[in-house]
Amino acid sequence: MRHCVGEWHFPINCRLSPQAGIALGTAFHNMTTAIFSHPLCKQHEMGTGHPESPSRLQMIEDHLATSGTGAHLDFRLAPEAAVEDLLRVHTQAAVDLVRDNIPSAHGDYYPVDSDTLLNPFSWKAALRAAGAGIAATEAAITGQISNAFCLSRPIGHHATPSAPMGFCLFNNVAIAARYAMARHGLVRVAIVDFDVHHGNGTEEAFLDDPRVLMVSFYQSPFYPYSGNENPRPHMINVPVPAGTNGDAVRELVNNKWLPALHAHQPEMIFISAGFDAHRHDPIGGMALVEDDFAWITRQVMAIADEYAQGRIVSFLEGGYALTAQARSAVAHVKALARLN
Repeated sequence: MRHCVGEWHFPINCRLSPQAGIALGTAFHNMTTAIFSHPLCKQHEMGTGHPESPSRLQMIEDHLATSGTGAHLDFRLAPEAAVEDLLRVHTQAAVDLVRDNIPSAHGDYYPVDSDTLLNPFSWKAALRAAGAGIAATEAAITGQISNAFCLSRPIGHHATPSAPMGFCLFNNVAIAARYAMARHGLVRVAIVDFDVHHGNGTEEAFLDDPRVLMVSFYQSPFYPYSGNENPRPHMINVPVPAGTNGDAVRELVNNKWLPALHAHQPEMIFISAGFDAHRHDPIGGMALVEDDFAWITRQVMAIADEYAQGRIVSFLEGGYALTAQARSAVAHVKALARLN
């Protein structure tokens, strides 16, 4: 059974509506994990059979409800990002490419590249996906919440400053990190990326900005065939072969990620949470399971607790085995909410 606040249908047992939560103020929300989403994020779609589908969000919502996890979360509607927020990361031409090529008729698509398409809802959905990260960042920095998961799409970490690509329109995690630095004066942030694909767009956005530490692993060789060249000291990107399992990933996190994160002492952490490194994913070739994603999340939380007042904003990225990605996302959210 569900009830509706605004446009988004919330689980009946969720903690608060957005309006009620804001009214109660900072004290109540401290140590709360929020979910930011919007119905338009399920209106963006790229054709029948495309793996990056609205069903991904619906399956995660269903698992949050049936697992009982939703009872411990604060569900909030994502606002629209302003174009000026997008322009902190993207060129005007990249923004115009999406905004100016939205089809007018239902069932029509505009191909940005061979696997990234626009439908009539894509521009508005992209503004909500970026807006989810901005609103979550603002809420975490101002103490309304402890951390957040942005249950939004289109996803983002392949979008470069100059072009959408790889199912991604705008780089939501990079936009949120830039917002934190520009609007709140943060000088050290970290981005953790555990998608099976290298977050090439995120790396390009911060390649020459050592205020931003990026740590990631990714299957290699694999799309987008990047990340191994011209490494920077603040880009701890670890290529791994197909078949890499959780034991190997935990070792690289302990030996490479954590020392870099401790040295950087981030004031806030952002996560690109891709669940396509799961062993059941039809696109990826790694062998992680749900417990591995929860373990990684807890390690990142320990860093955030030590240096960043616990402030984490996480973003859904890849994951195309619907049930496996939903279970993995719930494990990730439960870890954020300190439920496991």
